[in-house]
Order: sequence, then structure tokens, then C-alpha cells
Amino acid sequence: MLQHPQIDPVALQIGPLAIHWYGLTYLAAFGLFMWLANLRLRHQPFAGVNSPPWTRRDVEDILFLGVLGVVAGGRIGYCLFYKPAYYLANPLEIFAIWQGGMSFHGGLIGVMLAMVWYARSRQRPFMEVMDFVAPCVPTGLAAGRVGNFINGELWGRVADPSLPWGMVFPGAGDAPRHPSQVYQFLLEGLLLFVLLWLYARKPRARGRVSAVFLMGYGVFRFIAEYFREPDAHLGLLTLGMSMGQWLCVPMVLGGAFMWWWFGRRS
Repeated sequence: MLQHPQIDPVALQIGPLAIHWYGLTYLAAFGLFMWLANLRLRHQPFAGVNSPPWTRRDVEDILFLGVLGVVAGGRIGYCLFYKPAYYLANPLEIFAIWQGGMSFHGGLIGVMLAMVWYARSRQRPFMEVMDFVAPCVPTGLAAGRVGNFINGELWGRVADPSLPWGMVFPGAGDAPRHPSQVYQFLLEGLLLFVLLWLYARKPRARGRVSAVFLMGYGVFRFIAEYFREPDAHLGLLTLGMSMGQWLCVPMVLGGAFMWWWFGRRS
């Protein structure tokens, strides 16, 4: 049985200014996106003849809009999916992002809306933009899970005491738990990145890379949710599934339909 290292969430304190590890993981996520997206410019069809051509400026603009989409969509999604009654009664607290509460599924919707605006303003096909972005996202998800682990939050369900990596988290009682943040780091982050990057390196029918991202994330997150402690105010919902699992169902089904549809059109 392991003990959570209880790392100070503040990485650096300079007078009244506190730099948190969680904020640094977000910076790492954006930096990784910038690096991978510039590598992505060498892949087809982005390295080919496009009108207009893809450049580093496109990467910078996409990152800027993506950050706005992640923050706004992630926060609004959390309020709508997980605590709608509370935030309906306390609408001003929606803006209190520093108190925590972000949803990946809401952030995904926010990014998609941002990319719709980008595609229309640059006169690019929307699915081409999403195919460009998709393989660069999982490393950012991995960075976020590192931040969750450092903060000792979003811990897993109670594990068998014989589990070698079962961990006791502060505030979660004395029973060992699954380090679900690590599971998600490995599944939704590293494994999804490797599979998606290898798949996207070869020319694919437009839309299929995005479809594989939706299916891959949905499946891996669905699996990880079996080891993650459900939100205390929600618990398990219909069919014994968590809110995270229910939100993954349309992702997997939608991704499977997209993969078939865009392949058929191609």
C-alpha cells in the first residue's frame, strides 16, 4: 500500500504571487500542442498544396482559440453536466474558475465551436481543421492528469488491499484506492496519443482522424471510469454508470458513425 506523496500544489511562491503545479501542467499542455502541431505540418494533406497553405501562423491561431474554447467550454460544461441546480441558483459562481471544476466533454465542445469559427474565417473545411488538431490533443490530456495527481484529486475507487500500487489519498479515508489519475494518464494520454499519431501520419479520408480520436478517448475514458470514484453529489447513475461514462457513449457512437460515413464518402 502506497501513500500519496502530498506534493505542495504551489510550485513557486514569490511574495503574493503563487504559481501552482496545475497551472504549469496547462502550460506544458499548450507547449506540447505547439510542438506537435508544427510537426503535423509535415504530414499529408497539410504539407501538400492547399489553398490557403498551412503555416506556423495557423498553429498559433488555433492554439489561441483552442485555449479560449477549453477554458470557457470546460467550465460551462462542468456547470451544466455536474451541478446544474447549484449554478442555476448561484450563477455568478460560474465565473469562479479558481475554485475548480472543469469538464473535458465541455472543453471538447468549446474547442469544436472555436474551430468552427476558425475554419469559417480561414475558409478551410471544418473536418480538415479537426483532423489537424486531434493527434495533438492527448498529450495535453496527459499533462492535465499529472496535475490531478499532484493535487491529490479525482482519486479512484477503493482497491483490493493486495493491489501493489493501491494508494491512500489525503481526504479519501485510510483505505487504499486506485490511482485513477495515473490510469487516465496512460490510457487517454499516452496510449491514445501513440495510436492516433501513428494512424494520422498516413493519408486518411477527411474526418476519419477525428473519428478515431472520439472513439479512442470515449473507450479509454469509459474504461478508466470503472476505477475512478464517482462524483459524490452524483454517484452512479442509470445502469450503474457514472456521468463520465454516459458522456462517453455519444462520443463512441458518433465517432463510429463518422468513421463509416467519411470513409464511405471518400
